[in-house]
Amino acid sequence: MKSLRIGTAGWSIPKQFAAASRDGTHLDRYSQIFNCAEINSSFYRSHRLSTWEKWANSVPEDFCFSVKAPRMITHEAKLACTPAELQTFLTEANALGGKLGTILFQLPPSSVFHPTIARTFFTMLCDLYAGHTVLEPRHATWFTPEVDDLLQSFRIARVAADPARVPQAAYAAGWGELIYCRLHGSPRTYYSSYPATYLRSLAATIAAHPAKEIWCIFDNTASGAAFGDAQILKHLLST
Repeated sequence: MKSLRIGTAGWSIPKQFAAASRDGTHLDRYSQIFNCAEINSSFYRSHRLSTWEKWANSVPEDFCFSVKAPRMITHEAKLACTPAELQTFLTEANALGGKLGTILFQLPPSSVFHPTIARTFFTMLCDLYAGHTVLEPRHATWFTPEVDDLLQSFRIARVAADPARVPQAAYAAGWGELIYCRLHGSPRTYYSSYPATYLRSLAATIAAHPAKEIWCIFDNTASGAAFGDAQILKHLLST
């Protein structure tokens, strides 16, 4: 049976939806509506282990988090980090226990594919972490059959992104058992809501896809559009 997860980056609830939600923290209320969330704050700073554990204990048993890797690894080191640096992050994320669904590595648009660096990093990652991994590259050099084969060999899924910086970025690749869609908003990135026609088309694509696990994360949170878009997609896929 296909596992489908729909949610947003973070767990803010816009004012227009807040009145209909239950009492409790933002995460308490959010997790009664959606079954996943993407933690983006980990990109900017580390968190105490007790914070990760609190998040894990605040959500239902079937809820999972995606965790965005820190910019020190993806944007500063551009994957050429040390095992100790990677392990520090993984120790934090693993404090989620069974609520850790996947880890997201989003690369900067300037990050060119270097075979040796990529293979070294992926090998190190697999040595330290046995869970699911998704990668969101944004430079054109990452969108080749060679890279697709490399990702497949390490069981790493490439994000299907919207808007796509290069045409191939709109489609998932790499490890095919996990599909991870990141929907940043279009035409205005992080702000625009998606039209009903787009969401209906997306729902049809998801329903027909053979992947065992599919995540759809709406990242158009700057104007609060993500929450409503996620609700619409959830409804479309439940009918």
